[in-house]
Amino acid sequence: MKNILVPVGSIETGINNLRYATSLAALTNARIYVTCIKTMATELILKEVLENVNTQDVQVVSKPISGDIFEGITQLSDTLKIDLIILSPQSIEIKDEIYLGNVTTKIIRETTIPLLVVPKDYLFRKFDSILFAFKNATIETKHASDTLKGFIDMFHATLHLLQVITPDTAENDRSLQPDLKALANSYRFSENATVFQGIVEHFNDINPELLCVLRRKQHNGFFRKLLRQGEVIFKKQFYTTKPLLVLKEQE
Repeated sequence: MKNILVPVGSIETGINNLRYATSLAALTNARIYVTCIKTMATELILKEVLENVNTQDVQVVSKPISGDIFEGITQLSDTLKIDLIILSPQSIEIKDEIYLGNVTTKIIRETTIPLLVVPKDYLFRKFDSILFAFKNATIETKHASDTLKGFIDMFHATLHLLQVITPDTAENDRSLQPDLKALANSYRFSENATVFQGIVEHFNDINPELLCVLRRKQHNGFFRKLLRQGEVIFKKQFYTTKPLLVLKEQE
């Protein structure tokens, strides 16, 4: 992991995410790029965020963008070869029943870069245990599995696989790939109506420090279904109090 991007929507979330990114980058010698829309107001926000975070010996570069935030993030990610984007569930305070706000949801929908969604006021800590929850057992891109392996190696973490069999899971999607199986310390499956129900059923038992899910390219993927239902994701649809790693299959 060499380059991390931190989009800033507000001072509070920006400080939280930059602190988290700085701690992560210190372990990997990564460079951090902090970005926001280039206006007088947001540049002042960006300045205050940078002044309130002790970046230690980590290199932090400010990269304001003009125009559309999503196009800007895509262009920056391509130009700077971003490996990970760190962002908040909500860029600003909105209704408590909402887990992912419209900005975060759109970034998840639009980009193929791995995303780490960090809860509000969540302090950086070592991931001893990672839960990877999925419905279909195949991961079609090496990039996604390499990112997951990178987190495992970085923290010497244990990986727990949870396959949630839903009524629409095809038989040929139930077999684990050898490379995924080789990464895992444990595997269990659960039969539930949705992937989220399976996560709720097993989360406390596994007690991971990081939850990992996959945003698939096909239209019937778990996360794609949530994203199609609206511009935000409600807590009743999907929710976690731990950091959420969203891996992507390439479009």
